[in-house]
Amino acid sequence: MTIDLSLYDYHLPPGRIALYPASPRCSSKLMIIDRLKGSIEHRRFSDIIDFLEAGDLLVLNDSKVFPARLTGIKKGSGGRVEIFLLRRLNDCQWEALVKPGKRLNPGAEVVLADGKLEAVVGERTDYGGRRVTFKADTDIMQLVWEYGEVPLPPYIDRPAEEADKSTYQTVFASRIGAVAAPTAGFHFTHELLADIAAKGVEIEYITLHPGLGTFRPITVQDAARHKMETEYYTIEEKTADSINAAKADGRRVIAVGTTTVRALESSWNDTEKKIEPGVDRAADIYIYPPYAFKTIDCLLTNFHLPKSTLLLLVSALVGRELILAAYDEAIRSGYRFYSYGDAMLIL
Repeated sequence: MTIDLSLYDYHLPPGRIALYPASPRCSSKLMIIDRLKGSIEHRRFSDIIDFLEAGDLLVLNDSKVFPARLTGIKKGSGGRVEIFLLRRLNDCQWEALVKPGKRLNPGAEVVLADGKLEAVVGERTDYGGRRVTFKADTDIMQLVWEYGEVPLPPYIDRPAEEADKSTYQTVFASRIGAVAAPTAGFHFTHELLADIAAKGVEIEYITLHPGLGTFRPITVQDAARHKMETEYYTIEEKTADSINAAKADGRRVIAVGTTTVRALESSWNDTEKKIEPGVDRAADIYIYPPYAFKTIDCLLTNFHLPKSTLLLLVSALVGRELILAAYDEAIRSGYRFYSYGDAMLIL
């Protein structure tokens, strides 16, 4: 089948992209979409507890963003260099994007972190990056956290600030490895999660580290021909058992974020009809209409870019007409969009 990408477009007026998060986190707006009724309701995020029931299973992504963008000076020429860390290969080597790539031949040396960190640019990797080897007298990640810059999405049109190292994270982020945050989880506070658990909702965590592919647009008119970039996820055995038990009992599995959906759907064993646990497993699943979801019943998500893979994913769950009507309603109602913006609960 073919999918006309133009059918998944909408116009967002200037100024609707959130540049900073809501404060407190749970004060953001929450749109409730009831698929069975075809209805749309407007609430505050803290009201999400009213739509959760004892026995529900809430699955969140505990991936933690690190300040992946480093700037330095090329030895010899003194030219400015940017090294964007993508994935750790071992204790001292990373896959990274480097700028200006054409001027950094293999063997080029770069000085970073006020001279506390040095890097040697190596050969290209299979995924289009470069292998970069670091040398320092102290822990490399400590220097990355001190001198690196949070790689905010390109649509957040402002320089990254020191505060983004904490605000461009979920409060439950624990496993470092993401260069893009699982933003649907931004709206939770520790107190709200405690209240949800006290209501009898089970809470479990998976890990999927979002990469730069999160921001890359679909460039083909037939969206079905788009190829997703591989990301890696971990689902512990305890978490898989909890999800499988919930499904066997007929209890709702509620995914927080599209990254969680991709991990769960990637882990589904269609022969045995269950989630399989695993560590650092590849997720290159591409979800678009008319995909039949195997693992989730409900989804909490933010508002996504026009003609994006994420908009196609939620359209597969909700239906194109209802999701675009909901986006139109959100625009008319003053919702804030994208990473630091408001949320939507799909029931």
